[in-house]
Amino acid sequence: MQKSYQKIVKSNTLLIPEVNDFIFDILSALSLDKELLNNLNLAISEALSNAMVHGNKLDPNKNVVITLDVFDSKIELSIKDSGHGFKPEEVPDPTKPENILRDSGRGIFIMQSFVDDMYYNFSDEGTELKLIISTK
Repeated sequence: MQKSYQKIVKSNTLLIPEVNDFIFDILSALSLDKELLNNLNLAISEALSNAMVHGNKLDPNKNVVITLDVFDSKIELSIKDSGHGFKPEEVPDPTKPENILRDSGRGIFIMQSFVDDMYYNFSDEGTELKLIISTK
């Protein structure tokens, strides 16, 4: 069984808690482990921030589209911005000594550590991040 939910917000980081509340109102009905929910909160906040700041350059006229698909054994979260994309392999490894003290660059690493799978779809319409979380 699949249920799909969608929310569209402007590129304003002050809206991140609202989106998290939207997602967690849905996920709380699934009786997921509290630690998993906390980890997802971090991953989703990071993904939203990246979409708003890096993808849409905080342009208030650009939207971020959040789609949550709930299946029997997994959750798929899509976060889509209007950005032109990037090369994930060129993002510096935040665990290397020369990057430890950098102010940014940990978002992708944080997200990857809290989800089962993660990938990007780049197109002329923007960048879509897919986060996949097993619920079984």
